[in-house]
Amino acid sequence: MSTQHEIVTVIRPISKWEVLNFRQILAFRDLLMALGKRDIKLRYRQTALGVLWVVFQPIITAGIFSVVFGQIAGLKAPPGVPYFLFALAGTLGWNIFSNTLNKASTSLVQNSALVSKVYFPKVIVPISAVFSSLVDFAVAFVLFVIMVPVFGLHFTWQFLLFPVWILVILLGSVGLGLYTSALMVTYRDVQYIVPVFLNLLMYISPIAYSWSSVPAKLQPLMSINPLSGIFEGFRWSLLGQGTISASSVAYSVVVCVVMFVVGALMFGKVERRFADVI
Repeated sequence: MSTQHEIVTVIRPISKWEVLNFRQILAFRDLLMALGKRDIKLRYRQTALGVLWVVFQPIITAGIFSVVFGQIAGLKAPPGVPYFLFALAGTLGWNIFSNTLNKASTSLVQNSALVSKVYFPKVIVPISAVFSSLVDFAVAFVLFVIMVPVFGLHFTWQFLLFPVWILVILLGSVGLGLYTSALMVTYRDVQYIVPVFLNLLMYISPIAYSWSSVPAKLQPLMSINPLSGIFEGFRWSLLGQGTISASSVAYSVVVCVVMFVVGALMFGKVERRFADVI
């Protein structure tokens, strides 16, 4: 007697309070990569310099910081470190955060046709911002690695820790990006708020200056910024100079993890409404 086995497919709704379904993200990894590659191609299409802007942008920014903070304001970099290289190291970390948050925030609205007509985990869209941000960072980072010995410096053991700082920066930026992208589906005002928020955050974060150069009376206010410890640590790992505060770093790590969890939970809670609202 032959026994027939029926194949039963069980469809379960995704929990509204699930942080992230990594199995689903992995299943749609081809779409994730395709969205990231498309973003890079579209960004530099019909530009004279193309991908060279990835290199020029942090160099120009670091040059401006060197003049404003190093020459005009008279701030100092750690002994033996040129202010330009000091500012460039901070700019690289900042660009990962700001680029990821900027791109993730507008990603759902910019891909509204895809979001409303095709079934896939919508979290793929804002997370794809990580791909293009890391590609931009990798190109600029190669230049930084070349410039370090040119300026007479060398990498230390702290250099091995820089991937950890990148991971924490991404947790914070992706968490905020998931939150703001979900908000922007309903409230387009977010697209104007995020750039203003980033401009303010850049100047109150130790990107172009060190924590030690901040007046003592302002340091308690600066310590509220959860990104201060991360950017200080990122630059410390690249230059091997200066010191970092363990308590500040711990605070930054905890806040970035919380931002990621809250952003993912909020995104998952409202994801089902995207196709109807967008």
